[in-house]
Amino acid sequence: MLSVQPPAPQDAHDRLVLWNIGLTLVDAARVDRAAYAEAFRATTGRPLVQLPQMAGRTDSETFFEALAVNATGPQPGDPAGEELLGRFAAQLAGAYRARRDLITKQGRLMPGARDAVVQVWRLPGLVQTVLTGAIRPNAFEVLRAFDLDRYLDTEIGGYGSEVYPKGALLLNARGRAAEKYRADFTERTTLYIADSIRDVEAALIGGARSIGVASGRCAAGELRDAGADVVLDDLADTEAVLAAVDRLTVPVRS
Repeated sequence: MLSVQPPAPQDAHDRLVLWNIGLTLVDAARVDRAAYAEAFRATTGRPLVQLPQMAGRTDSETFFEALAVNATGPQPGDPAGEELLGRFAAQLAGAYRARRDLITKQGRLMPGARDAVVQVWRLPGLVQTVLTGAIRPNAFEVLRAFDLDRYLDTEIGGYGSEVYPKGALLLNARGRAAEKYRADFTERTTLYIADSIRDVEAALIGGARSIGVASGRCAAGELRDAGADVVLDDLADTEAVLAAVDRLTVPVRS
């Protein structure tokens, strides 16, 4: 449950902002890696020797790539692979839940993240949620740990629990938001704020503008070249974040 409810669906909304979590809002990489390794071993019976690059990928995509690089088992589309993915997701949620107390001890908010989320939440006519590669239970754990969930309508978000790439997750989230808020969130009024090239590409595929935040493993120039509409070094300048969000989500009035 959200600790502070989002504005009621009957209120007028015409702007949708989606936030990536990992390395955009929160750095919980140490917890992520430990939970992933535990879940992988529990599911496959083998150690995770090599963890694939996770930036911009969903947990389901990362899992199948981990199977490939560790020469462990089936691939996407194989019924055995889908069954294995379900078992892995359950193990991953349990491993993360067991590390709940470590999220704030070993993790941290990215510079300016909390102020940015709070201030964007206050913008008129706007609803915000998350679009993350993390499975839903683990995303909730992180958001609650850093007290961000109250500012996000997590019900309509996109999560790595769904076996789709992020571009499809964005489309799904737009559809859920449109249904709940009875609004038409267009490509010109939907915005994705994230830190990787793959996230920028997901925005282009899913019908959204994007703010690339060079707080992850991608440099500002890489995000710009990938097609981000605005690139920020980080979220520390709240006024710059608000100005970019406002400019990129202004509805076209007839």
